[in-house]
Amino acid sequence: MSLSLHEIMVEAVQRKASDIHLKSGCAPIFRIHSELTASQYPPVSEDDIRRLAAENLPAYLMADFAREMEVDFALVDPQAGRFRVSLFTSQGVPAFVLRHVKTRVPSLADLNLPPTLADLVQAPQGIILVTGATGTGKSTTLAALIRLLNETQHLRIMTIEDPIEYQFTDGTCLISQREVGPDTLSFSSALKRVLRQDPDVIMVGEMRDRTTFETALNAAETGHLVFTTLHASSAAHSVNRILNLFPEAEREQIRLNLAGNLKAILCQQLVPAIRSGVMPALEILINTPTVRKLLEKNRLEVLAAAIETGGGDGMQSFNQSLYHLIRNGLISEQEGMLHSVNPEQLSMNLKGIFLDEGKRILPT
Repeated sequence: MSLSLHEIMVEAVQRKASDIHLKSGCAPIFRIHSELTASQYPPVSEDDIRRLAAENLPAYLMADFAREMEVDFALVDPQAGRFRVSLFTSQGVPAFVLRHVKTRVPSLADLNLPPTLADLVQAPQGIILVTGATGTGKSTTLAALIRLLNETQHLRIMTIEDPIEYQFTDGTCLISQREVGPDTLSFSSALKRVLRQDPDVIMVGEMRDRTTFETALNAAETGHLVFTTLHASSAAHSVNRILNLFPEAEREQIRLNLAGNLKAILCQQLVPAIRSGVMPALEILINTPTVRKLLEKNRLEVLAAAIETGGGDGMQSFNQSLYHLIRNGLISEQEGMLHSVNPEQLSMNLKGIFLDEGKRILPT
């Protein structure tokens, strides 16, 4: 009996798996609450995985896969729902990673995200970056922010995604979602024309190159609110990642433009929760006058201190987020330490010891 992708996806959803891994010679593997878990299926044969690739790869991506040996696309199963698929070649043989995308768009409260994020989407213009490593829930956080707009404001929202993950139904907003491949050739191609489509809000699935960022920055400068994601481990690293997209001679001007148009950077980790599932630990940088001055003066090494002392403006560091998650009984102290960028400081905080190092090094 041949391997059924439908059956595997249905079982994955029933077991609340976030991801499915299919590799020749191995049984299908599920990621459940951040842990890799073996399934009861037999090992996947090379013939099976080649057949699954041929059956499920969209026709418009066949040439791309033959040329680049890796593609992303969306796959919808009538029973299991929607999955984001990464199909790639490993040692000459196709392999899959399928991520389950829940049908219902979550709210900020569903995700246990700080209610202060609701204030950020009230901005009439600017760039909001959601950053973090792969698999840390960046797309889900973006979807929750779009949902909030769609429940509270009357706006025209354009999204450019690769692939589309959450599908939105118009609420108070008019939303058009475009997918790279079926709807547009690339992020940069779609962004070149998006301002002619009368948007108030633009959501770009990922910042991949300088052209994408330059166009997004131009959209923010001309009165639009832009949401996007970036692979970066902290807010300060996010700024450096953006600057490194450009030649050195252009970086000062880009940094000044960013200082004038950045709204916030949200950097996210997912931490195993005590009761099951995961909890987001969130570093929040908001472009206050102090932060803007640091960006203008290229004092990026001081951004972490500005975050740590900016609680009154809605900012928080990773350690401050982990501290509250531990104190509220949502994650264990052990997990908090494992995910902390400064476990010694977190340990001191949990003992009631807080040092104002940030205030000491911030410029006056």
